[in-house]
Amino acid sequence: MICPETATREELVQALTRLEADYERLKAQYAVLVEQIILARKRTFGPSSEQSPPGQERLVFNEVEDQAAPTPPEPEAKEEPGAGKKRTRGPRRVNVDHLPVDEVVYDLPENERTCNKCGGDLRKIGEECNDKLEVIPAQWRVKRTRRAKYGCRHCQDDGAPAPVFTVPGPAQAFPNSLASPSAVAHIIHEKYVQGVPLYRQEQALERQGVELTRQTMANWVIAGADWLEAIHGRMHTLLLEQDVLHADETRVQVLHEAGRAATDQSIMWLYRTGREGPHIVLYEYQPTRKAEHPCKFLKGFRGYLHADGYSGYELLPNVTIAGCWAHARRGFVRAVETLPKELRNKGGTHSHKGLAFCDRLFGVERTLHNVSASQRYDGRLKDSKPILDEFKAWLNTMSVDAAPKTRLAAAVGYCLNQWAKLNTFLQDGRLEIDNNRAERAIKPFVIGRKNWLFANTPRGADTSAVLYSIVETAKENGIQPLPYLTHLFERLPNMRVSSNTSLDELLPWHPSIQDKLAAPSATRKP
Repeated sequence: MICPETATREELVQALTRLEADYERLKAQYAVLVEQIILARKRTFGPSSEQSPPGQERLVFNEVEDQAAPTPPEPEAKEEPGAGKKRTRGPRRVNVDHLPVDEVVYDLPENERTCNKCGGDLRKIGEECNDKLEVIPAQWRVKRTRRAKYGCRHCQDDGAPAPVFTVPGPAQAFPNSLASPSAVAHIIHEKYVQGVPLYRQEQALERQGVELTRQTMANWVIAGADWLEAIHGRMHTLLLEQDVLHADETRVQVLHEAGRAATDQSIMWLYRTGREGPHIVLYEYQPTRKAEHPCKFLKGFRGYLHADGYSGYELLPNVTIAGCWAHARRGFVRAVETLPKELRNKGGTHSHKGLAFCDRLFGVERTLHNVSASQRYDGRLKDSKPILDEFKAWLNTMSVDAAPKTRLAAAVGYCLNQWAKLNTFLQDGRLEIDNNRAERAIKPFVIGRKNWLFANTPRGADTSAVLYSIVETAKENGIQPLPYLTHLFERLPNMRVSSNTSLDELLPWHPSIQDKLAAPSATRKP
């Protein structure tokens, strides 16, 4: 500290300069801390949606009106018989036409079909029909198989060794066990599709009078996964033959793994096909997030890979990385969320401008959703390329003007660092503007993880990877996982699993599987 009474003018100026610099530093630090507090509150109490408030984009760019989706149609009026006037249609009727129907008929007996006014005969003029959904709870039964055994009485009478012949039956996936294909399929379906961990299944079965411990069920699940590894391996081979893939990863905790603490986080990797080709979703467990794992799993793949910015994918040879605009947009969403309330709702800030640029790109994509790949390629060059050029100039300016360490600066930095990858979607009409396809595919695992929390051993994590791959690929192809799993456990023991031709007949997109097991009203998003 200096004494104002004895200090020279130069010393006072230098002290003032230092104080101003300290003030600006503390001001920036304060802004960063306020952003962190706002985001923490948002994560705890706010909605998770990143959708922009309606009309907010037009506060910055009037031309976004051209890209906005049309407003939903008004409810249609429906003429009711005998009503003489129109009323709005009620809730959409649930489609139950594909369900079996048990009819209950209420009718008058013959001796009561007389008019209570004049005594004349009544004649049937119609009927009222009312449908109700009924549920038949799952039932556990015992399927007892008896195979007759025959011996030769003549050989026995002659004193020779009597041959014994047993009537053959189909090979079983789980011999010498109470487990049947349908039972194992049900347990897997409950855990990996419905998200019900084994201990809760054990409790539910106990209430039904079935004593199956979770250890027994775990053994059955692992045995089932062993059979399904052939299907998983065949889908892996077909995945590598595609030109466009998506990749993502999420954490998973494994309690007992050699050389690692129980609290260490491992990784569940996800790889899947794009909008074209067979719909394949594959999981793979690995203890780390090192780049060697995707390099090994995707060895031999050539083409485009959609990813979220993880640098490890850049080590893949003969692969072009396509960046994710949903992640780029998310940075500006976070920047808007940290603004003061009056600015957040009013718009017009730099954060709103960055978000509007991203929304314009997604607006173009909506108009190109149902066109061919070549038309999408041409449309992007015509409509998206000018937006990207304008956005890049704005980013270069904001890289200087944005306050350091703020959410806006982070969003701008992400876009500039990933710019080449973010522009890859312009190169091929089969590519997508984001990696949401992979994020949607990995979400069932994330939701399931909230129920079972962790895997006990690496073997269990590998089993989960195989089973999630099978059921999610089935769902992507509009196949019901439960009957599909049952079908696989019945067919695999009675075929050559080393034959690709035989395995291909069991893949979810094969016509025979589609005809037999397609969900009645399945609507898979393209």
